[in-house]
Amino acid sequence: MIDQPDTATRWPDAIAAIRKRGFVTWSSKELTEEFKQRFDASRIPVVGVRHVRVWGIQVDDERELPGHERTSIPDEELWQVQLNAKDGSVYEVNSTYVIPAPE
Repeated sequence: MIDQPDTATRWPDAIAAIRKRGFVTWSSKELTEEFKQRFDASRIPVVGVRHVRVWGIQVDDERELPGHERTSIPDEELWQVQLNAKDGSVYEVNSTYVIPAPE
């Protein structure tokens, strides 16, 4: 069963489409063929979607980074899609690596 949305988080359109379809296919060539072979070639079942927030940092101490009064790395919002492999294992991938499977 695909996760229910958190009431404080709005699903991006791409993630909503993945959740609605329930199956994905690869959108990226960045993953190895060895990894991709663990899954169905055209319809990979989605078992969950997870929202992850990576907190950024801000440094206000010039002694730590000379010449920089304020250095910051922004927060990052990620969406992880949990996929069911052919052997029943569940793997989690970044949502940018998948798209909804065709009907």
